[in-house]
Amino acid sequence: MTLQDFARSEYISLTTYRKDGTPVATPVWAAADGGVLYVWTRSDSWKVKRLRNDSRVLVTVCDARGRVAEGAPSAEGTARLLDGDAMGAVRKVLARKYTWKFWLVDWPAMVVRLGKRPHTGIAVTF
Repeated sequence: MTLQDFARSEYISLTTYRKDGTPVATPVWAAADGGVLYVWTRSDSWKVKRLRNDSRVLVTVCDARGRVAEGAPSAEGTARLLDGDAMGAVRKVLARKYTWKFWLVDWPAMVVRLGKRPHTGIAVTF
């Protein structure tokens, strides 16, 4: 497994852990830059709340529905939440990979919320 396995995949399954240790997997977009895997999500999502309690994550290559193929690359890592100025860098990395798809999601959210972007970045290191 290398970081590039995750960077090439359109979706990854990001598994976070509840307080009782139960794993919860979610398919997300991710892009790599400088040895770090970046994920973008809503600030009020449950995965952000779980990461505030436990920074452990499991990353696995998956499809858009979160289905993991047998033998798919997988790795354990540590996640760090990013806000403010760091979100600009996360947006650039993801926009470079997903181009118009990313802006199709980001711009409407900004317009509806009068310029505010209610998103949080997640930096995963292995």
